Amino acid sequence: MTLSHATPSEPLPAHPTAPAAPTGARVRPPREGRSNGQWLVDGTAPLNPNEEFKAADNGLNVRERIEQTYAHEGFASIPDDDLHGRMRWWGLYTQRKQGIDGGRTGTLSADELSDEYFMLRVRSDGGQLTLEQLRTIARIAVEFARDTADVSDRQNIQLHWIRIEDVPEIWRRLEAVGLQTTEACGDTPRVVLGSPVAGIAADEILDPTPQIRQIVETYIGDPDLANLPRKFKSALTGHPSLDVVHEINDISLVGVRHPELGPGYDLWVGGGLSTAPRLAERLGVFVAPEQAAEVWYGVIRIFRDYGYRRLRNKARLKFLLAEWGPEKFRRVLQDDYLGYALPDGPAAIATTANPDHVGVHTQKDGRRYVGLAPRVGRLSGSRLLALADAAEAAGSGRIRLTPHQKLLVLDVDPARVDGLLAAAEALDLSARPGSFRRNTMACTGIEYCKLAFVETKATASAAAQALDNRLAGLGLDVPITLNVNGCPNSCARIQTADIGLKGQIAKSPDGGDEFAFQVHLGGGLASAAREEPGLGRTLRGLKVTAEDMPDYVERVVRRFAGERDADESFSAWVRRADEAALR
Repeated sequence: MTLSHATPSEPLPAHPTAPAAPTGARVRPPREGRSNGQWLVDGTAPLNPNEEFKAADNGLNVRERIEQTYAHEGFASIPDDDLHGRMRWWGLYTQRKQGIDGGRTGTLSADELSDEYFMLRVRSDGGQLTLEQLRTIARIAVEFARDTADVSDRQNIQLHWIRIEDVPEIWRRLEAVGLQTTEACGDTPRVVLGSPVAGIAADEILDPTPQIRQIVETYIGDPDLANLPRKFKSALTGHPSLDVVHEINDISLVGVRHPELGPGYDLWVGGGLSTAPRLAERLGVFVAPEQAAEVWYGVIRIFRDYGYRRLRNKARLKFLLAEWGPEKFRRVLQDDYLGYALPDGPAAIATTANPDHVGVHTQKDGRRYVGLAPRVGRLSGSRLLALADAAEAAGSGRIRLTPHQKLLVLDVDPARVDGLLAAAEALDLSARPGSFRRNTMACTGIEYCKLAFVETKATASAAAQALDNRLAGLGLDVPITLNVNGCPNSCARIQTADIGLKGQIAKSPDGGDEFAFQVHLGGGLASAAREEPGLGRTLRGLKVTAEDMPDYVERVVRRFAGERDADESFSAWVRRADEAALR
């Protein structure tokens, strides 16, 4: 996939004035009382420090300063608004200083928490990587990132220990193979999720790759979309397994077949988790493939123009949708941003296929794709290099990342599948993982993240291994998803897991701090095994320590196995179970 690169030769505008109103829009006067900071309602006067630094200078402009100044003069030369603000527009966050325990996460400033190193997020829209691209990322990881490389649940690879002095060379290498970090973070259109089996699955409704490519090449790096109220998450899939977690994105286009108009997309908007979780809603429209990029552009401009900017914890699109409702949102999109009506369309229906795509599967051309599970997304540059060699030996030239922290090797020669599986197992990548290894995810955690209270990766990996050992003979025919997060922000999607664990600090029996987890049970996204998607049930007052977590999960799963009715799902059992059984 060819990607755009926003590398302007002169500074981009800072957006000091409101954008022109879309055709047909009525710019309403400011409402009485306190402003919500909606550009087309209240004007563009910045109402908090984040809005002030964005108004002062477009975030995309920081690249030139990184290349011309900071990379030469070092970390100490970076001013605060760039360090903790605009550098995110190029995929850079300062990482957590080592040795700071979770008890101080909420009391120290960003400067006190930050090390003089960065996390760097590499965009891989649609999760699509050639082996050349994979090897480039892997070599950067080995040479510049202390061999770190994690697959996130946003189809990105994240590197750590990046020095500012090395960033220009890293960009040069990435862009030489068609990769970028443009708007991988910040108040921008983040990476576009796409079906990992786009273009290859035999049961695919349509291939979203052309629409993803059009969105990325046209709009990523566009200064007019580089100052949003908050981040904007997108997803497109044409696969009936619904493999892009469409209910928790700001916009999702989900493949459907219209009875008269043929294959196209069902449009969802306004999803998001964190401390105020809300599932997206259907607008009830059918979007033809050739309309998808234009519709995406309309939705993101609604967010830019009407999104709340006064309070950052109320600045996601989900809050606007909650006020407007889907009917008004559809009307504004059609009348003021598209200029035409979209036809009514059918809802997507999930099939029984597992959306993580782990295992060996037949492509529509007769070759195989092989889904591999690392342990909670934790990899390394060295292992990625070895995986690239194993994939090439199996006849493959491309890899896909998934929204479930997994990897797919495409186009495998059927006669070479066994060789690939053996090579992958030697790298601790399994196409036949235990149920908990397969269905456990974890965020970055306190190891590198300044927001985290607890360690996540090692804790979750060890728990998954213990649970697979302990529950191997239970005979469950349904997977139990276990998602572990280091803070309330839900990067690991705790509210939509069967068992979601939110890290926080608790008091130990001797009065000291210990890290523990708040428990959410019974969440889940659309699948053939669920009646409907839903958010988990929070068990108030229950805190599970890291040490006790495997025992707790085992206890709850065994109760489920003993009490479930017929083919009852875990979430359905949780909804009817007595709370004492869940503790």
